[in-house]
Amino acid sequence: MELFRVLEPQKEYLTDTEFQLYKRGKKLRPLFLLLSARLSTPTPLAELPEKAIRASVSLEMLHVATLIHDDIVDLAPTRRGMGTVFSERGAEMAVLIGDLQFIQAVRCFAEGIDTQEDMHLVRLVLDVGYQICCGELDEIMTDPTWDTRRLEERYFKTIDRKTATLFGLACESGASLCGAGKTATFCLSRFGRRFGRAFQIMDDIFDLVRPEALSGKAQATDLAQGRLSLPIIYALDELPEDHMVRRIILRQAYTSDELYEAIEAVAASGGLLRSYSKAREMVAEGLEFLMQFPTGPYREALADMAQHIVDRGFLQHDS
Repeated sequence: MELFRVLEPQKEYLTDTEFQLYKRGKKLRPLFLLLSARLSTPTPLAELPEKAIRASVSLEMLHVATLIHDDIVDLAPTRRGMGTVFSERGAEMAVLIGDLQFIQAVRCFAEGIDTQEDMHLVRLVLDVGYQICCGELDEIMTDPTWDTRRLEERYFKTIDRKTATLFGLACESGASLCGAGKTATFCLSRFGRRFGRAFQIMDDIFDLVRPEALSGKAQATDLAQGRLSLPIIYALDELPEDHMVRRIILRQAYTSDELYEAIEAVAASGGLLRSYSKAREMVAEGLEFLMQFPTGPYREALADMAQHIVDRGFLQHDS
């Protein structure tokens, strides 16, 4: 498997925790890249070029780097049903291991480039890495006392940087590496970005409603950390100024019972439904870009995955 071949140079620094983190992932971003490549190639290919395979691997490594760093910021004990790199090896090692994944991701991508025309994609990968870091900072620096309109705008700016850009990169680079034209590349990039928005909104919904046994991580991590996800922002429109939810996001002390009370309040508000409607809106917009391509197995696979994001039940186990 190409991914583990690329990880081989790091082997002496990695433990089973890191390898399991890779093994348990859904590999959505690599899959989007490969399907976009197949969908948009001007002439059918018996096999995708090696550079597309390597690019897909690099995106998974970049994604894992962001997960490791996310867990440090969130002080998260679990991820994908197991201990995080942070909880297993400490913050110092987790920072370095995350950095290692990011640097190796860029190296892997650059090593696969074989034409001058593709060099812009290396700059794009670096720009996406920069945007992801900015998104993390935007999230941390959000002021919970802002009005909900401003909080909503900040939320979408943040998830565009943290999540949507990487899905957009996956689709755009898959198309570009296989010689797709500008229109096809643009449409796939926009599809990926809309999917990324919907994916993050649904993830934020699941954070509130799914117990740890189903999600593989602690429930309501966003709320417990004072992070303003979309369901929480929309719930604030309905809740009184002195409600427990507001106290928690202002980083005031709370008990586990009070956190549970706050989770229940957000779940009972219109915040979940409004957020879900936004996710469906993003998927619908994304599918409009995808419909610019002729029907076939690759378009249908991308469309089915996008639709699945919003069609699955809130409490359904997502395997």
